[in-house]
Amino acid sequence: MFFLHFKASLRNIHRNRLYSFINIVGLAMGIAAFLLLLEYISFEKSVNGFHKDIAKIYRLLNEDVKGVTWAQIEPGWATRAADKFPEISDYCRFENGIAQGVVKIAGTNNDAFREQNIGYAEGNFFSFFSFPVIAGEPDAFKKANTVFISKASATKYFGTKDPVGKQLELNNQFGRTMFTIGGVYTFPENSDIRNDMVFSLETLRNPANLNQNDWADLNNISSQYIYTFFKLNEGVDYKKFEKKLTALRNELGKENDGVVFRLQPMQYIHLPQSFSDTYHTTGNLKYVYILGIIALLILAIAWFNYINLSTANSLKRAGEVGVRKVIGATRGSLILQFLGESIIVNFLALVLGFVMVYLLQPMFNDIVGVNLSLSAVITSPVWLMGILLLVTGSLITGAFTGYSLSAFKPVDTIKGKIIKSSAGIHLRKGLVVAQFAISFSLILATVLIFQQLKYMRNKNLGVNTEQVLVLRGPEVGKDSTYKNRRSAFMNAIAAQNFVKQYSVSGSIPGSGYNFMTAGFTQPGSKSGDELKSYAFAIIDENYLGTYQIPLKAGRNFTAAECAVEWNDNSKVLLNEKAVQSLGFANAEEAVRTRIQWDERQLEVIGVVNEYHHAGLQRSIDPMIFYPQHNNGYISVRLSTSDLQASTQQLEKLFKSNFPGNPYEYFFADDNFNKQYLSEQQYSWLFSIASIWAIVIACLGLFGLTTFTVESRTRELGIRKVLGATVFHITHLISVDFLKLVGIAAIIAFPVAWYGMHAWLEGFAYRTPIHLWVFLVVSLVGIGIALLTISFQAIKAAIANPVKSLRSE
Repeated sequence: MFFLHFKASLRNIHRNRLYSFINIVGLAMGIAAFLLLLEYISFEKSVNGFHKDIAKIYRLLNEDVKGVTWAQIEPGWATRAADKFPEISDYCRFENGIAQGVVKIAGTNNDAFREQNIGYAEGNFFSFFSFPVIAGEPDAFKKANTVFISKASATKYFGTKDPVGKQLELNNQFGRTMFTIGGVYTFPENSDIRNDMVFSLETLRNPANLNQNDWADLNNISSQYIYTFFKLNEGVDYKKFEKKLTALRNELGKENDGVVFRLQPMQYIHLPQSFSDTYHTTGNLKYVYILGIIALLILAIAWFNYINLSTANSLKRAGEVGVRKVIGATRGSLILQFLGESIIVNFLALVLGFVMVYLLQPMFNDIVGVNLSLSAVITSPVWLMGILLLVTGSLITGAFTGYSLSAFKPVDTIKGKIIKSSAGIHLRKGLVVAQFAISFSLILATVLIFQQLKYMRNKNLGVNTEQVLVLRGPEVGKDSTYKNRRSAFMNAIAAQNFVKQYSVSGSIPGSGYNFMTAGFTQPGSKSGDELKSYAFAIIDENYLGTYQIPLKAGRNFTAAECAVEWNDNSKVLLNEKAVQSLGFANAEEAVRTRIQWDERQLEVIGVVNEYHHAGLQRSIDPMIFYPQHNNGYISVRLSTSDLQASTQQLEKLFKSNFPGNPYEYFFADDNFNKQYLSEQQYSWLFSIASIWAIVIACLGLFGLTTFTVESRTRELGIRKVLGATVFHITHLISVDFLKLVGIAAIIAFPVAWYGMHAWLEGFAYRTPIHLWVFLVVSLVGIGIALLTISFQAIKAAIANPVKSLRSE
């Protein structure tokens, strides 16, 4: 019996090749999109899950009076808390910012590399976390002047040679330090901690290795720069323990800043526990849910297609079903037959879907920036749930067709009354509307995302980053001759005819601030104003001119003011937001007043016009500009379009004055736009999803149009004999479907508007939602649907009426 059902199913699939092709391709496209998005969702949910003690590990956070959290902590709190509280079984500190510098193999003339993805870490780093050490012993990392490097870095520096025992030279703000390689490790793709090198934090315990950077003292509780993780003992209520940590902070801390300690379970560091979770995370739960919904919607469109075409096509087999029921076929056997056909179609679609995933995988990985594969996430709970959903949905859609058709009486099916069933017609119309409503919503969302990206890139930032080339400052060779070589380099830059202006600074637009701090007041400040946070940017006298940032009031720094030592300075600039935050009535009042920073008096000599130092996702921060000749960034405004010649000349000057340093540069506008990488990735995902959805929906519409034409062949022939024109017949076939597509557009309007309005609320500066976007998208969508319908409609309209009448 099973073999007979199988054979009949194959025969029917072959007999109806067009419908079978549309069903299989439509389902395969839906399955492929679902699997690709499921890969990404599974990956996001699995991040950091490989750490064996993740349930016991908590990250220490700061939270200010506004509820804003950040993960940089003063290093001294870890030791103080561990000594005082038995609830802590272990702790680990690491950072990924202050170690940045130039690395080379010690004692060689090999190329030096500027490494930014490196950091200092606690000696127990490899036992606290679960990063596989593939060479060397983890305990070796507890020694000072020891470095462990990733497998990729080992290949980069030493090729196929064993790097353990070799020495690396690190040149950074702590000077020139030698480190012995103690081991090689790997980090999984789904790890938030992805340092290419980790240097023993024990090295900084020696004051001689700090290079007068006392703020980096491991015992200090005044400089926030390090990440701190605790392992808590079993049964500890971490929420109650937070209060003990905050009490210790208030007891020993010098600053009355209103900041409290929070503990964040490591399993929620990448994705928050819920949408109401306000703690700092590295991933975006909202986008994960959005992509999950899109995956389901595209799969639903494919299933709707299958139900539509299967029920429509099966109506032509009504006579067959009636005869089978008359000669004794049970309803169960009929359902089994149709279910068998569904299983075969879904299996073929699944195979084709896997082929599509294989072909599209490289492009998809480039878009999301992660090396994904089906095998990499096969054990994920999300993946297992997705496969279960896929199989269940396929069985339900197949069973629905068989159940619907087998429910009719034998006499009705033989007479063909089932074809005129209003319930089936309404079902198919409803599914068409649903398909196109989903497709239009995705297209509208895509257009609005691209509009927001365009808005962010084209909005006047108040700063000009175009034609500005930025060099990374030197780290190697900071000896007694460094200041002279630095002056010679700056003079050489100024002498170039392609250089308009140049600046050295510790911060540039798009690359963050030097640091955030509080404790600022002015004579008219209110109680609590000292708790407000300010962004700090270290600049020189040329910074405002190079980036063409105007002054609102007062004057700029002078070269002499930028040449003084850090603690000897008494001058600052404010931006307009800082003027407001400090409580000044206007910029003019600010420049006539001294402000207090803890115990220091600072004179406000000027107010800078507001400009966007960071991306438009966030509001402009209150900023304080501090004068110093920092060597972090060298910004050069170019006056020529011959960029290649300019960069080559700058490289020559740089290498002649700073030998041993890698020459690295980027353009300020490109660097600023990197802040929108996440939005760019999701815009491409939405684009592909919307195109995918409309193609699947149009496949189904094409199939339904074909069915309609076939079922009305005789009627259309009679109409042509009676004088109906090609336009009349095309209009007759098209108008009903276009009405459905129009209804879908009307439904999509409010859905897309609500969803995108909620998404845009996450941006401090956002594009308005224009009505014309909805109208244009609707017209384009209806046009695509009309083209899809017209092919079969025109084909039917120009067919020979004699053949049409003979067909029945």
